[in-house]
Amino acid sequence: MRGGTSKGVFFVRADLPPAAREPGPARDTLMLRVIGSPDAYAKHTDGMGAATSSTSKVVILDKSERPGCDVDYLFGAVAIEDPVVDWSGNCGNLSAAVGPFAIARGLLGASADGIVEVRIWQANIGKKIIAHVPMKSGAVEETGEFVLDGVAFPAAEVRLEFLDPGAEEGQQGGAMFPTGRVVDALEVPGVGTLRATLINAGIASIFVEARALGLTGTELQDDVNCDPALLARCEAVRAQGAVAMGLAASPEEATAKRPHTPKLCFVAPPAPYTASSGKLVPAQDVDLLARALSMGKLHHAMMGTGAVALGAAASIPGTVVYEAAGGARCATARGTLRFGHPSGRLNVDAHTEQRGNEWVVTRVVVSRSARTLMEGWVCVPE
Repeated sequence: MRGGTSKGVFFVRADLPPAAREPGPARDTLMLRVIGSPDAYAKHTDGMGAATSSTSKVVILDKSERPGCDVDYLFGAVAIEDPVVDWSGNCGNLSAAVGPFAIARGLLGASADGIVEVRIWQANIGKKIIAHVPMKSGAVEETGEFVLDGVAFPAAEVRLEFLDPGAEEGQQGGAMFPTGRVVDALEVPGVGTLRATLINAGIASIFVEARALGLTGTELQDDVNCDPALLARCEAVRAQGAVAMGLAASPEEATAKRPHTPKLCFVAPPAPYTASSGKLVPAQDVDLLARALSMGKLHHAMMGTGAVALGAAASIPGTVVYEAAGGARCATARGTLRFGHPSGRLNVDAHTEQRGNEWVVTRVVVSRSARTLMEGWVCVPE
């Protein structure tokens, strides 16, 4: 399935070999072999992956027994050169394909034309997502005129609502900032001290100013991914942020065992740039610039969950993202954030409110699209 600007191999849990239906080495070994990892050549020639963080992904779905949910969604980020499947976070882009896949595989009895709501339980992080899936003649409608920068062809729009994305599982309106501050002075050995916003919303994220890394915020993939020293600095910042957020005991553990989360994103005020498609993005068309790293490389667009975190942070006074966006748009803590990424632009709607001394994100809405690329059998050696 393609979902948003990502694609991955989707499974119904019952179709997996019995040993791979539960967490553990058997499941990880199978998923690694399906994708073709680890691959020292970084090509995924012997698997279904495409050797990028956006395409080395797996999804396992199951009919949900949780009240108020239709389907349970489990996501795995597969490392390319290392034997690691990271189950610690969600993929917001592939979230757009969960509803269409669940309908097509009969996991819920949707058949009416129009927009069908699919209630998704995101099992990695314990959050609820509502997917609004278009249907026609009793089947998922995939074709349409919705254009998503980072995807080659237009398609039907799938609107996603991430409900209470900053809350801890089982709680409504839980704290989003693990350090208790909207901005931290993050001390990174060998890099320096950076102003950083550490936030749990959609996905654990670290936001820093582009200029703190010697960047402008207008960079494209090759500008970052062809610079090993810059990538090493970025990973050092990400790993130190993981420790500060309580997600890893040490930077070494964060790098070795938790490459998928937290995400590192650098932001900057609006500026004109040429996207990877060759399209000019004028400064007046965006509220800020954002570039995110995923699995050690600059993402070619923006992760869906990264957009959720970005929208949430932009709505809360004092964060690094709020300041990069100019702050004024956040006066009501509501509205559409327009941001520029390497492939173009994306809009995200964040609904945020202050309860006492805490900020709470009640809902974040983004639009993506999805399409079935292939269905059948995937073969792996015993």
